[in-house]
Amino acid sequence: MTSTALIDPPSFIHTGYSLVDHVLTVTLNRPQRRNALNWRAYDELESAFRHAHQDPAVRCVIVTGADPGFCSGDDVGEIMAGPEGGLAQRKQSVIHNPPTPAAMAVLECGKPVIAAVNGAAIGWGVELALFADLRVASDRAKFSEMFVKRGLVCDVGGFYRLPALVGPEKAAELLFTGDLIDAAQALQIGLVGRVVAHEQLMTEALALARRIADNPPLAVQALKTGLQRTAYGNPREIGGWAIDTIRRLARTDDHREGVASYLEKRPAVFKGE
Repeated sequence: MTSTALIDPPSFIHTGYSLVDHVLTVTLNRPQRRNALNWRAYDELESAFRHAHQDPAVRCVIVTGADPGFCSGDDVGEIMAGPEGGLAQRKQSVIHNPPTPAAMAVLECGKPVIAAVNGAAIGWGVELALFADLRVASDRAKFSEMFVKRGLVCDVGGFYRLPALVGPEKAAELLFTGDLIDAAQALQIGLVGRVVAHEQLMTEALALARRIADNPPLAVQALKTGLQRTAYGNPREIGGWAIDTIRRLARTDDHREGVASYLEKRPAVFKGE
C-alpha cells in the first residue's frame, strides 16, 4: 500500500522518491555514473529531504542508490573540471551561507534516516552515508573518503560524524590516506551497523525502517533530536568551515592536478601549491 503524502511529492530526474507505509525511499538514480552527483542531483537530494522533513506521512527515510553503486561522490567532469575550478566557482556563487545545502537537508531531517549502502560509497557518497542515523551495508559496499586525492577536504560528515563513529585516530587514517575499505572493514571499525548479503539489503533496510515507523512518530523524532544533541552537537560551524576550506583549496594547483590526473587516468604529482 502506498502512503498518501500530506504535501505534494516532488518530481525529479536523477532521484527516485517512493513513499510506502510511512517509509520513504530516496534513490540516487544515475547508475551509468555510479550515482555520481552533478549540481542537479545535489539540488534534488536537498529537495527530497526537505519534503521528507515537512511531510507528516513520512516516518522514516531510506537513502540508497540504483545498482551497481551507492554514490561515487561528485561527478568530477561536471563539478570539478573547468576554468578557475568549476567547484570553487559554484561554491562561491550558490552557497552563500554554508554548510552544503544538501548535507544540511539530510542532517536536519527530523525523521530517522537509514543509509542502505548497496555498492561503492566514495567521497561525498561516504558523507551521505555518514549523515544517516543508521547504516546497513551490502557485502559489496566499499568506502573511501578520497577528498585528499583531489587536493580537498571532506564535507561536514567526515569532520562531524566520522570521528564519533570510528574514533579520531581511525578517522584521521581514513581522511589522510583516502584509502578504500570494504564492507567487512567498515563493520569492524564501526562505520556501518550491519553488513548483509547484497540481495537482502533492501529487505533488511525496509524491515528496520518499518520497525521504526510503527512507533509513535513524535517520540521517535524527539529521540533523534536528543541523540543529535548528545552524540554529535551542532554541525553548522564545522560545516561552514569545511565549505570555506573547500573554496580555498579548489583554487590550488594541487586540486587541478588531482582532477586532471583522475580524468587522464594517470598518477597525480602534487607540489603543495
